[in-house]
Amino acid sequence: MALDPSHRAQTTPDGQALNAGFRHMTREEFLHAGTEVLSFIADYYAAMGLFSTDSAADARGDSSISVSPHARFTPGEVTSVRSLSKPGDLLSALPMHAPSHPEPWRALADDVQSLIMPGVTHWQHPGFYGFFPANASPPSVLGEMLSAGLGVQGMLWATSPACTELEIRVLDWLARLAGLPERFWNQREPGGAFLPGGSVILTTASEAVLVALVAARKRALDRFIAANPNATAQPGLMVYTSSQAHSSVIKAAMVAGLCAGPNPDAHDANLIGPIGLGAQQSGVRLIPVDDRGAMRTDDLQAAVENDVKAGRIPVLICATTGTTASMGFDNIRAAGTIARAHNAWLHVDSAMAGVASICPELRREVWGDERCESLTLADSVCFNPHKWMLTNFDCDAFYVADRKALTAALAIAPSYLKNAASDSGAVVDYRDWQIALGRRFRSLKLWFVMRSYGTSGLQAFIREHVRLAQLFENFVQSDSRFELAAPRGLSLVCFRLRPIAGQSAQQIDAMNAKLLEAVNATGRHLLTHAVLPAGSSPARYVLRLSIGGSATREVHVRSVWEDLQRCAATLGTLS
Repeated sequence: MALDPSHRAQTTPDGQALNAGFRHMTREEFLHAGTEVLSFIADYYAAMGLFSTDSAADARGDSSISVSPHARFTPGEVTSVRSLSKPGDLLSALPMHAPSHPEPWRALADDVQSLIMPGVTHWQHPGFYGFFPANASPPSVLGEMLSAGLGVQGMLWATSPACTELEIRVLDWLARLAGLPERFWNQREPGGAFLPGGSVILTTASEAVLVALVAARKRALDRFIAANPNATAQPGLMVYTSSQAHSSVIKAAMVAGLCAGPNPDAHDANLIGPIGLGAQQSGVRLIPVDDRGAMRTDDLQAAVENDVKAGRIPVLICATTGTTASMGFDNIRAAGTIARAHNAWLHVDSAMAGVASICPELRREVWGDERCESLTLADSVCFNPHKWMLTNFDCDAFYVADRKALTAALAIAPSYLKNAASDSGAVVDYRDWQIALGRRFRSLKLWFVMRSYGTSGLQAFIREHVRLAQLFENFVQSDSRFELAAPRGLSLVCFRLRPIAGQSAQQIDAMNAKLLEAVNATGRHLLTHAVLPAGSSPARYVLRLSIGGSATREVHVRSVWEDLQRCAATLGTLS
């Protein structure tokens, strides 16, 4: 049903006329368009194989659900996991100016099919193994729809109490499920007093490390000023993380004014963007990693001690559990011990891997011990349900041991936000836990997911992906043409073609790059690469297979391995 572009006046529920040049959809028009959109998503998910049908179909990796045969608004056939668009394709097809008059729903639907879908890379495809996953699921989509439909603004408890209180409770569910220490809980029991720690849903782990750094900076400066009330200069403020940590640590330091950003011509490649000189020099120190991709804590301790001797303040140490390139795991206990000794804030970035701790048997790999005792040394920790817990982007679970240290660095109270509930101190105002003021009702989708799948379903989902990664690891080890490039970490396998006698490092890197392009060109899969350090040898170009898709099954993992073997043979790498 097309929108009527006429300029008939509409009335509000109390009978008042709206602007004669403006009209909303009617309820019927909205239901028609909304039903088409939901049908489109359902057809898309069916094409991805994301819906459950029966156990036999699930095992085969196919589905009896097909795209609605008579629907006008459909996602169309998916012929390639990655988009085949060229730069500027969509821009050249879009008009330079917004429409002057209302356009009908049908025009929008047609343009989604003809303009948008060709430029979509299919992250929900079972053959998507690139980067880290960005899970979606039907319950999460429904929660997201409801959040959008309600359109609430959750900056204060008073602006929508349910938005705040649901977030508090589901994050405590998740903390208990993941085995996090009580220092990160909001409450011990329903209706109980708030504990010193707490949690908030942020957009991403990048935002999490930024707010952690802002809090750490204030805490460090407050301590310095208290101890040196007559100081006339601020000492340098230092951040430490591994050379394999996520780039967001450096960006957070840039935003916080502690780092000028990477400089390819820098004399010291392990000191990023230093600002100032001598004792006033701030920056980010990148600590080398061992052969498992973990930060060398002896090097960390030496770097911290050298900065302290030079008059600088260690502000934040960011330990990573599950590095982006190879799923390396830093030693949280060792990093935490160093942080405690020098009053530095320890933030644990576990964006992908932390979700796996909902499975008790995986906690030792993620946190270093089954009881998560290493986290008692952490000031904050985060992980992303939107990566590996069937929850649509964006949803980062950020936990802090001292909520006052966080809000002291971020709280601001203009008169127009003052209200009795906030003044009472009995509520949480999440505007004080993040950079932005406004915030969405993100907890709805997480609530829908946790209730719809249950603990048992979520654990089974994670365990199956770990099993599939072990299967792929065995495939690699059984073929003499390939080698593991790093120890398998949970559901990530880094591998590459073995060097052939006489090949230079550049030649073997180029051969692996060709293999990656060849397997992606099949359209059935999408893998990405990484460049991993190799001690005193040149860094190596490797392929990454990251298993975590909502619809990925064993049949898909076997398929990508078969295509890798065929592509390797085509490249002439048979030994």
